[in-house]
This record gives sequence, C-alpha cells and structure tokens, in this order.
Amino acid sequence: MLKYYNILLVLFSIVLITPVSCMQDKKVNKQTKETEILPDDIVELREDQVKLAEIETGTIENRSMSGALKVNGTVTVAPQNLATVCMPLGGFIKTTNLIPGTPVKKGQPLAILENQQFVDIQQGYLEAKNRLEYAEAEFNRHNELYKDDVYSQKNVQQVTAEYKSLKAQVKGLEQKLALIGIDPLKLREDNISSSVALVSPISGYVKTVNANIGKFVAPSDVLFEIVNSDNLLLELILFDKDADKVSAGQKIHFFINNETEQHEAQIFQTGKSINTDKTYKVYATVQEICKNVLPGMYVNALIQVSSNKVTALPSDAIVRFEEKQYIFIFEKNKLEDNKPFTEYRMVEIRKGVSDGTFTEVILPEGFDIKSTHVVIKGAYNLLSARKNAGEMSCS
Repeated sequence: MLKYYNILLVLFSIVLITPVSCMQDKKVNKQTKETEILPDDIVELREDQVKLAEIETGTIENRSMSGALKVNGTVTVAPQNLATVCMPLGGFIKTTNLIPGTPVKKGQPLAILENQQFVDIQQGYLEAKNRLEYAEAEFNRHNELYKDDVYSQKNVQQVTAEYKSLKAQVKGLEQKLALIGIDPLKLREDNISSSVALVSPISGYVKTVNANIGKFVAPSDVLFEIVNSDNLLLELILFDKDADKVSAGQKIHFFINNETEQHEAQIFQTGKSINTDKTYKVYATVQEICKNVLPGMYVNALIQVSSNKVTALPSDAIVRFEEKQYIFIFEKNKLEDNKPFTEYRMVEIRKGVSDGTFTEVILPEGFDIKSTHVVIKGAYNLLSARKNAGEMSCS
C-alpha cells in the first residue's frame, strides 16, 4: 500500500512542476525576445534576405552636376501692365457694356459718367479763359503806358496781379478738365457736356467690373481692372538653401494646372532678402505668348541649374518615408543563434539638384563620407522591411 502511495506522490509532483517549468521557459523566451527589439531607425535582415533583396552598398560621390530645381509659384504681371480704373470726381454711370474677359484698347471708353461738377468745371474754365484774355490785353497795355510814364507803378502792379491770378486759375481748371478726360483745347461754349467718357489707360482685357447703369460712384471706387497679358511674369517661391543656385538669365520650364504642355520663361530678377518663413522670391519673364496662361494661375516650374561638385548618390538610393527623405547605411554584421544577420540604419537627408540618374544629397552634420557605406541598390526593399517590421511575441 505504501508503495502505491509513493508512486502517486511522484506523479502529482510532476504535474505541479511541469506548468511552472513552462512558465519559466516562456518568461525566459519573453526576456530574450525583448532584447531583440531594434531601434526605429534600424532594419535587420538575414543573409538570405540580403541576397533576395539584391542589396548593394557603395560610397557617396562628389560629382559636378547640372539639373533642375523644382519650385512653385504663380503667374503675375508687372505693375505697368495692371491698371485700376476710377473716376477722379465720381458721378452716376450712364452707360457701360463691359464684362470680365472683354478685350479693350488703350483710350477705349469703358463707361460714360454724368456729374454736375463736370458742367461747373467746364463753365468755370471758359469764363476764366475769357477774363484772362482781357486781363492779358490790359497787362500789355498798362506796361506800355508805364514805360511812357502815363500810368503809375501801383496801377501796373494791380493789373499784373489780376493777370497772374487768372492765369493760374485757368491752368488749374485745365488740369481738372484733363483729369476727367476733357481736352481743354477742344472745349467751346457750344459743346459743354454733363457726361464724360472713362477710358482705358492700357490695352488688355477686363479683369474686374464693379459698374452698372445708374450706380453712383465715389472717386475712390474701383470701377474696372485692366490686365495686359502680353508680357506675363512668374513669381516663384524658393527656400533660402537654394539661393546660391539661381541667378538672372537661367532658363525655366513651367506647367500650369495639370497640363502636360511645357512653357518657357527666363529669370530676370532674384530676391534680395529672406522672408520670415525662410523663403524668397524669384521673378521670370514668360518667353512666348501662351493663350491658356493667365495671371493668378498656379504653376509648377523647373529651374535649370548648374552647380560645382556636390555630394551625390544614385537617385534610387533615396527613399521617401513620412514626408521626409532617407538613405540607408551599413551598420554592422552580427550572429544570432549562429546565423549571420546585417543591420542597416536609416539616415534623414535633404535632396538637392538632380539629373535623373544622380541626386545631390545634403547630409546631416558629422556624417563621415569616406568610411560610411551607403545602400545604393535595394533601398526600397529595405524601406518595405522597415514598414512591415513587427515585434516578436510568445505564444
């Protein structure tokens, strides 16, 4: 009986020990696997995975490159090709037939306005002009008589003052007439009018219309905006790091909206100061008349740049991840469970000019170009491994 009791005791002990042992094994495995968790910038591959990914390493080169700098901007015009049209004295709009997009010529009437002040100015000018003619005759007569000692100096001074006052009055009214678009030389007593034509100061097309019949407008009201699109400009925005890559005379290829048609421009002026957001502006003239290119349009542009020797890599060595640019560098070889593994590290860089095959890389401070081996082939496979990497778990 005692013999059977001892056998049962041994069996019971084995049942108790087995779960504890499993738990200890799992704990050890868990601890081991925790030590295998890699930093976010490290990608680890087995020897066979390295061969399958066709990974090759090389060194960063110093190359003389010419390429294209990608920038954005808008189409605009020079100040002399954009006109804001107002009526200096205001008035009621009598007639207008313009809509946005209507082509106009310089001097073409845009609208007819009426104002009682127009009549007053014309009447005052003609009256002052008639008095000036009489005053001028008196001035000349008194000066001749003064020379013959017929009139006193006081009388001559009075006539002279009146003559000069009327002369200034007439000149002032002439300027007012010219301001509202009336030629003083053509004004007569029988052609006084309460209406004047508001004319276009430049040739182009109507961009904005803020006028309708019967509307009263003040001198500060903008009635029309005229744009001449024959001489278009590009206003491009560059970052300060690219300031030394552009200069006057460089060629630009640009595209509008989603069109594939390429247009050409040439830089004529670069910014002389950096904005608070570390950007500056570059201006270029559009080289040809493009009917589908209009002021205000958004453009994508390629500036043809040339540079001295720069640090460069094959373009396929640079990958994009979470809106940033990276390269992979060889970190080390190691053994795990007697199996060879290789670690690669992701390094953030910035891209410069590119000729399609090679791309300039702006490296972080302290980067050792001579001794660092960079992945020049298979970088996208490493990026896929980085994205799909997961922590090992115990089951």
